[in-house]
Amino acid sequence: MGLLQDKLEKYDAPQKIKALGVYPYFRCIESEQNTEVMMSGKRVLMFGSNSYLGLTNHPKVIEAAVEATRKYGTGCAGSRFLNGTLKIHLELEKELAEFVGKEDAIIYSTGFQVNLGVVSCVTGREDYIICDELDHASIVEGRRLSFSQTFKFKHNDMASLEKELQRCKPDKIKLIVVDGVFSMEGDVANLPEIVRLAKQYNANIMVDEAHGLGVLGDHGRGVCNHFGLSKDVDLIMGTFSKSLASIGGFIAADESIINFLRHNSRPYIFSASSTPSATAAARAALHIMKTEPERIAHLWEITNYSLKRFRELGFEIGGTSTPIIPLYVRDMKKTFLVTKMLFDEGVFVNPVVPPACSPEDTLIRFSLMATHTKEQIDFAVEKLVKCFKALDIIK
Repeated sequence: MGLLQDKLEKYDAPQKIKALGVYPYFRCIESEQNTEVMMSGKRVLMFGSNSYLGLTNHPKVIEAAVEATRKYGTGCAGSRFLNGTLKIHLELEKELAEFVGKEDAIIYSTGFQVNLGVVSCVTGREDYIICDELDHASIVEGRRLSFSQTFKFKHNDMASLEKELQRCKPDKIKLIVVDGVFSMEGDVANLPEIVRLAKQYNANIMVDEAHGLGVLGDHGRGVCNHFGLSKDVDLIMGTFSKSLASIGGFIAADESIINFLRHNSRPYIFSASSTPSATAAARAALHIMKTEPERIAHLWEITNYSLKRFRELGFEIGGTSTPIIPLYVRDMKKTFLVTKMLFDEGVFVNPVVPPACSPEDTLIRFSLMATHTKEQIDFAVEKLVKCFKALDIIK
């Protein structure tokens, strides 16, 4: 056995969790992604999905994907840079740019690639990237690949952000990168203050709208639109794998930034194009999002209902104000155990443990879709109370 195997065979954290019978990952879903799914031969309520508008099984989205496959085939067999650009790529890019209020946009094959490909290349060696400490892992990896100096500020702490801005040379580029809605905590970036500080210190801003699109703003245009600050944000990123019911992502900005990225972003240039079906599905979901605002209205109705119930019942849910509701456990073993108990009771939720959070902040991530009913929420809350009390997480 080689040195690599010698080192990696010592990694046994998953095996230890499996031995306890509470391993919560790679659980196989045997049905479409809906508010109820089939798992291990039984129906469970799904409260672990990012499909905020519940469009993954919408007939128009499915038909768009099928028709695109019939017309273009199953893949592009190359990168956008060379032989992989289709008419539907260009049409969707134009619609996305217009939707979020920017001049232009480009599509990447995954949302992770967007942040990796943008954050790693838009600034230079003498410039600065400044990130919230709870930014998504894709932003972290983009920052690691960049040659720029990188600073972190305390989560949503504007005094901490200002201190980091003051460390930067005034004549160099300073790019502030934040999640619009934080994916585990569910709270919203303090964008008005970020914009104010950016103007004061001549900085630029990039906002990851992965969990904001379809949820906040006019017809789901996101956090930047919600605050009326789209023009003040230089780069707006979004994914297709949440509200847009597909796979992929995009970055929208002014024409000069997009032109640079088209010819310099390595994950964009050297990755195969988004498949015809994924592109068409995202485009169909975008059209539904723009024409069926009642979906977002219902999402907010059940979100406010759920937030009120959890707070009244004594759950610790932090500063969330969105369909992402963290139910803090603050104990690794109990987090795995309560996830298993809830599944046995017919409720699928996601455990959040390091490296997605600090060891003292472990939680259950309870997320809502516009297709959930109050009856389903009441059932889940009843089971959550039962399991949390059994483990003495709440009284």
